[in-house]
Amino acid sequence: MSTARASLRTTAVAVRAMLVFTLVLGVGYTLVISLIGLALPAQAGGSLLRNGEGEVVGSALVGQSFTNADGAALPQYFQSRPSAAGDGYDAAASSGSNLGPNNADLVDAVTERREAIADREGVDAADVPADAVTASGSGLDPHISPAYAELQVARVAAERGVSDTEVRELVAAHTTGRDLGFLGEPRVNVVELNLALDGLAR
Repeated sequence: MSTARASLRTTAVAVRAMLVFTLVLGVGYTLVISLIGLALPAQAGGSLLRNGEGEVVGSALVGQSFTNADGAALPQYFQSRPSAAGDGYDAAASSGSNLGPNNADLVDAVTERREAIADREGVDAADVPADAVTASGSGLDPHISPAYAELQVARVAAERGVSDTEVRELVAAHTTGRDLGFLGEPRVNVVELNLALDGLAR
């Protein structure tokens, strides 16, 4: 008889726990997240970016390639860091190259990219920042370092017929500092920056 009573007590505790956690996690958590989404509609909707005509042209959270059909850099745009996600910035295939620093294929790719960027920007290969020649872990990073952005200022300004100062002001406006003042590194959102550059002509 005591065994049956203990079993009933255990079952009652389990049922109560299930009901409490269903309310807290199934209803309460869902309600809180939904309210946060209502309070932050842009973030909840994917941080979408629109051009001057109101058309969605991307997300502030996902990088893009600014190249022509042959893969050559479009000179009027800031260039993103390389991507190893699918054919480039493919959110369905997010990943890094997973190649180690001594991998011959990675070393060759980095060397080739460094030389191409140095030639494009008219600088010494030693001045090309690491993020310009290596992909991020996700392959979707929309950011580059301020150093890589600065390397591209003169080219972009010349191609667009504006002053270096004007382009630098746009770079500064789209540069984010360290999170909480000490986490991570300063970074420039290339997608937002290039969209702002297109807005200069409007």
